Amino acid sequence: MDIGNSEERRGSPILTMARVAGGVFCVAAACLTTTASADWREDIGTFRVGVVAEPGAGDTIAGLAELNDAFTKALGLKVEFFVARSYAALIDAQASSRIEYAIYSASAYASAYRRCECVEPLVAPTGEDGSIGIRSVLIAANGRLSSASDLAGRRIALQPPDSIAGHQLPLAAFQPGGKPLSGAESFFVKADSAEAAEAMLAEGSVDAIFGWMPAGLPDAEEIDGGTPARLAAAGMDRSALDIVWRSDVLRFGPHAVSIGLDPEPKRRLTEFLTGLRTADPEMYERIETHHLGGFTAASQPDYAVALDMVRMLGEARPEAQ
Repeated sequence: MDIGNSEERRGSPILTMARVAGGVFCVAAACLTTTASADWREDIGTFRVGVVAEPGAGDTIAGLAELNDAFTKALGLKVEFFVARSYAALIDAQASSRIEYAIYSASAYASAYRRCECVEPLVAPTGEDGSIGIRSVLIAANGRLSSASDLAGRRIALQPPDSIAGHQLPLAAFQPGGKPLSGAESFFVKADSAEAAEAMLAEGSVDAIFGWMPAGLPDAEEIDGGTPARLAAAGMDRSALDIVWRSDVLRFGPHAVSIGLDPEPKRRLTEFLTGLRTADPEMYERIETHHLGGFTAASQPDYAVALDMVRMLGEARPEAQ
C-alpha cells in the first residue's frame, strides 16, 4: 500500500441590494447568486475522479459509464474517471493536481496527506454491522499472556509487512516499551499469513497473535467478528481467548477531495454519497463493494490513527515511502 496545491476557488460574493424609490424595488440577489454558483463550474471545467483498478482489470473498472453518469448528475458538471493501476499512481495524480477526487484505503489516504497535505476526507463507508473501521488486537490463548507489557519469554506471531492489523498497526501503535517496535524483537515469530498465525495459536506454538476486530462508534457495543470469530469457527474455545491489547480505531478508507476544491461541489458530493445507499443501492455497491452500510461524512481527525501509523512506519522504514 502504499505538490501541487491548487488555490482555493471562491465565487463572487453575493450582494443583495434593495432600493425604494417611488415604490420601485430593485433586488439583485437572484441574478448574482446564479452568477456565483456558475463560477466554480467554470473554474473546474471537468471534474476528475480517481480510482484504483481491481487486480488484473487493466485500466478500467466495472460499470464505469454508470458511475460517470451518476457523478455527472450529482455535480451538474462534466466528469472524467482516471483509473490508476496502484495507490501510488493515484496519490501521484492527486498530489500533482491531475484529479480532484480519489477513493483511498486508510493507509493510502494517510500516505497522500503525508506527501502533500493537499487532500481532505469527504465521506467514509460503514459496515452493515455498524462498523466504521477496525482495531488491531493482541489475542492470547489459555491465559498464556496476562499483560501486554510482560513479554519476557513469550512468543507472538507477526504477520507479513503487507498486513495492516497483523503487522503495520501493531508496529506503530503497540508500544510495550514506550516506543514503536521494529519487528525484530525476540518475542516475535514470523507467520506467512493470517491463517498461519491462527494455526500457530491453535496448536500452541505461540502464546499470542495480532489480529483484528470490527470497530463501531465510541459509545457503541463491541461488534463480534474478525480474528476472534475466525478462531472460534476453527474450533478454539472462545472463552479461552484473551484480548490483552486493542489499538485505536483505524477508519475505513475515505473518498478524499483536494483541499482547494470549492465548497459547493463538496456539499453536492457529500449529499449525493450519504444518501446513495437509500436512493440507489445498486449504484452504492458499484462505488463501495466491501462496506455496505452506507457513507457518512468524514473529516481529518477521523484518520489520526492512519496518519500516525504511516508516519511512524515511514520514519522507521523511509525507503518504503
